[in-house]
Amino acid sequence: MTAPFRVVAVSGSLHEPSKTTALVRAITAAIGERAPIEAQLIELTQIGPGLAGALRRDQLSTEVEEQLRAIETADLLIVGSPVYRASFTGLFKHLFDFVGQYDLVGKPVLLAATGGGERHALIIEHQLRPLFGFFQALTLPLGVYASDTDFDGYEITSEILQSRISLAAERALPLVGYAASRPVELLVS
Repeated sequence: MTAPFRVVAVSGSLHEPSKTTALVRAITAAIGERAPIEAQLIELTQIGPGLAGALRRDQLSTEVEEQLRAIETADLLIVGSPVYRASFTGLFKHLFDFVGQYDLVGKPVLLAATGGGERHALIIEHQLRPLFGFFQALTLPLGVYASDTDFDGYEITSEILQSRISLAAERALPLVGYAASRPVELLVS
């Protein structure tokens, strides 16, 4: 039996409860239904205060440093942010400013976002994908966007969204298995 995939989900929401956190949890669960995983959820609502005042990585708390190492060593990242002023949240970006420049090379990243309406869906293509392109990560072609109408409170009620989450999980796993089996030296050279 192979070792479980290390899946790290990051919610860029600044609120709890959060539709973004509900979405990344649902995506993580869908991956877990299809393959053995060790899942970890990183919520900015929890680590944000330890992150906000730091200008360099050596100024971060031990807790935030552990979260960064989890991001850098994951087999699959699931990242989500609410749309905030036409982009991801600033604290979400600040977290990824501390990630090692070459630590995500070739790493599969499933992009997700939430917003008030369908017009915000382009955040995945115009904000999230370029950020992870900088890291040379393998952003998965199918992102998952959810609008307010896909939820009842903080629970996903849209069958279309649930189908998209399932499809994203199905399409992600072959790439996760491929990337996890490659030696790190090949990814960075």
